[in-house]
Amino acid sequence: MAGTTRPAPAESSPECGRLHRVEELIERWRAAAGAAGATDPAAVLRAGDRLLAGWREPHRHYHGVPHLRAVLDVVDAYAGAAGRPELVRLAAWAHDAVYDPRAGGDANERASAELAGELLADAGLPAPAVAEVRRLVLLTAGHAVGPDDPDGALLCDADLAILGADPDAYDGYAAAVRREYAHVPEETFRPARARVLRALLALPTLYRLPAPHARWESRARANLTRELTTRTP
Repeated sequence: MAGTTRPAPAESSPECGRLHRVEELIERWRAAAGAAGATDPAAVLRAGDRLLAGWREPHRHYHGVPHLRAVLDVVDAYAGAAGRPELVRLAAWAHDAVYDPRAGGDANERASAELAGELLADAGLPAPAVAEVRRLVLLTAGHAVGPDDPDGALLCDADLAILGADPDAYDGYAAAVRREYAHVPEETFRPARARVLRALLALPTLYRLPAPHARWESRARANLTRELTTRTP
């Protein structure tokens, strides 16, 4: 019926900008899946849409699309250090695909790995590549990476890059995480957060690859220590 067709957004409109950013992200997903050996383009596109829908859930104040994009950008920046950077990119897409702040332990990482396995298998990715993406996703539960695992190092370094941000950006990250746990009373959240911070500080190194280590290690430890000593018991 005349007058019911929705006009295309103007090239300079905010909606058009959002659409372009989404299309750019999906294209990055398709490129990584293709490089990893996916054989079903339609299933690849469905998988990307499914993952992106998860990343856009309204309860994600930190673990949302900006975090996904930031992790992908770090992976791209240091891709030369990886053996199979395309698999690291797929794992970056999947690593917080399931994110429920009410879940305990490593439930989110396990559910994310399971979802990644299903989606990538449906897209025709070879079984060894699917298994490797699942393994990489599971590493993000504790960020404990072996010395001979450059792909795991790259993913975990990218995931933790925010810790090495300038203090204002770090504080914004910490505040966003707190909003994700708004259902948790302060007297419960603070000691739980302190345990997370101490576990990170106890890692032999927060960043395993030489360039991220040189760039972020010192500032990340300063940020974590500052939060631990000023905001938690």
